[in-house]
Amino acid sequence: MAKLAFIGTGVMGAPMAGHLVSAGHQVTVYNRTRAKAEAWAGKHGGTVGDTPAAAADGADAVFACVGNDNDLRQVTLGSDGVFGTLREGALFADHTTVSAAIARELAEAGKAKGLLVLDAPVSGGQAGAENGKLSIMCGGSAEAFAAAEPLMTAYAQRIVHVGEAGAGQTTKMVNQICIAGVLGGLSEALRFAQGAGLDLDKVLEAVSGGAAQSWQMVNRWPTMARQEFDFGFAIDWMRKDLGLALDESRRNGATLPVTALIDQFYAEVQAMGGGRQDTSALVRRIAK
Repeated sequence: MAKLAFIGTGVMGAPMAGHLVSAGHQVTVYNRTRAKAEAWAGKHGGTVGDTPAAAADGADAVFACVGNDNDLRQVTLGSDGVFGTLREGALFADHTTVSAAIARELAEAGKAKGLLVLDAPVSGGQAGAENGKLSIMCGGSAEAFAAAEPLMTAYAQRIVHVGEAGAGQTTKMVNQICIAGVLGGLSEALRFAQGAGLDLDKVLEAVSGGAAQSWQMVNRWPTMARQEFDFGFAIDWMRKDLGLALDESRRNGATLPVTALIDQFYAEVQAMGGGRQDTSALVRRIAK
């Protein structure tokens, strides 16, 4: 049993922290909206910290899953941040999707304090978190990864150490670039099939067994055809992630023309009121 803290009990963090309790660990949580943390504690039997620093006090490891760079910086380096109370040799692993720049910043700040720091964004969405089947891409030292991996198995089915600090976040950008491109093609293909008067169920049966098959096709084609978008990963979140990828591409010299186009299409869906809809609502951008 380890003494752990989890910062952020939203739709992803709450079930992840719950899996840590189920694995036998002692978990203290902190959430900016205290009622959410208290609801989590009432369900899972953990405790609530008044601040990130209080939650992390005496912990062997701290995990975070918050909103963006500013949120992450506040809960780590702020006046009540976890870096102020974590003991030397403790682990800090961040599951937030943020910039590679802040991941490297925290790694340097942690190194100065003798901490093990890992950027560990996740893929798999809310369902993956609830079912304990997330994929995690990790950036940081081998020592930090070795400390984090056995703990993260409580909520992940795939954990890969992809490189040094920041590599986890850039790998998550790769993930989102791939998803954006697939959904762009899938949206066009569905509209083409509709225009051709094809039976969409039969089309899915025919093409999902070949080279065109993807997770998005199998799981989202039927719901896209029915104009159902009330689940999954929201467009508002996807635009944040694509913005991170586009910013990083300007730093590393990569060209992302398809990603930039899909990001513009998502902006149009947002303007249509679809910001909280699943990313598959991209199909709304393409007229029937």
